[in-house]
Amino acid sequence: MGAVRYRRAYYLCRCCGKGLFPFDREAGLTTRDLTPALERVASLAGAVADSFEKGAELLEEMGGVRVSESTVERTTEEAGQRLAEAVQAGSHLGPPADWPWHKDYEGQRCAYVELDATGVRRQGEGGGPAEGRMAYVGMVCNPTPEWPWPDEKPQPMQARYLAGLYPLEEFGPLLRTPAGDVGMDRADRWIGLSDGGAGLEDRLRENFPRVEVIILDFFHPAEKLTGLARLLHPQDEDQAEDQARRWRQLLKEEGGAVLGSVLREWDWPRRPGLGEAATELIGYLERQAHRMDYPEYLARGWCIGSGAIESACKTVVGQRLKLAGMRWGEDGAHALCHLRALYRSEKGQWDAFWNRDYSSN
Repeated sequence: MGAVRYRRAYYLCRCCGKGLFPFDREAGLTTRDLTPALERVASLAGAVADSFEKGAELLEEMGGVRVSESTVERTTEEAGQRLAEAVQAGSHLGPPADWPWHKDYEGQRCAYVELDATGVRRQGEGGGPAEGRMAYVGMVCNPTPEWPWPDEKPQPMQARYLAGLYPLEEFGPLLRTPAGDVGMDRADRWIGLSDGGAGLEDRLRENFPRVEVIILDFFHPAEKLTGLARLLHPQDEDQAEDQARRWRQLLKEEGGAVLGSVLREWDWPRRPGLGEAATELIGYLERQAHRMDYPEYLARGWCIGSGAIESACKTVVGQRLKLAGMRWGEDGAHALCHLRALYRSEKGQWDAFWNRDYSSN
């Protein structure tokens, strides 16, 4: 269609010296003269493209819209800041949902809540170096069980994400709103999953008091066992992998406490670094034993892997904010985390945020 030109009234306040176009507010135009639809598309391009420059190129290629890189950046960050304010205010996006929680082997409907953190490189004032920040990523999900009950319909995992550069104490309470919106209180059981990071278990128990157990992601101790096996057999990769496989099987069948006892009685050869690594891993297993009762978890049909939240750290934060050479201002990174978490959440969340009513202006 090309450019659309229109005439509208302009008012100047003689007291403050600022001008006003009432029609712009009624039409939902932004301060950068973008329509609501273009604001939404520009924010999406800025959030999913590798950079704001690529986002501007994407807009021109797909829609013939020419805007500058800075316009895409500011539009995206302003949308993310508006979303962050809505999250902190406890706003609900869309009507409440009642997820059909999947049942475990005891017939109890289980809701999962998961929490993790990932680092984001930061840029200081004047382009100088600055200490990085931790972006926390949380999710409420309804994973599909390996063996569903006959009355359960197979469907993709339902999930709602939340991410931002919050202090951990502030992030936990914010996760309760999406949990309430999907009917988590109507599930029979609450199960937590984390990677054992400092403070994560305490914050989950504090904000989700009905959580029966917080499971340590099986991948993390399994990865540590693989590393120890390679130190035990540094010259034979096949033998190291076979040893790691047997340890992992023992961990899954007997739990962390039994594996820790077995490793403590192991006849370790004298080799630089091996004794220290074994002692460190044994201490790790003993400290986390209360979260590593994997035989019990599997017998009840519970998930023992936090692959969903590990993937969320990559897809929500890493794929946009942790590319090569990237450094972020704190406000921009915070805004982008919110937008990407919303976009990656289940269908309908993104639409609910952008479906604003301008008739009241």
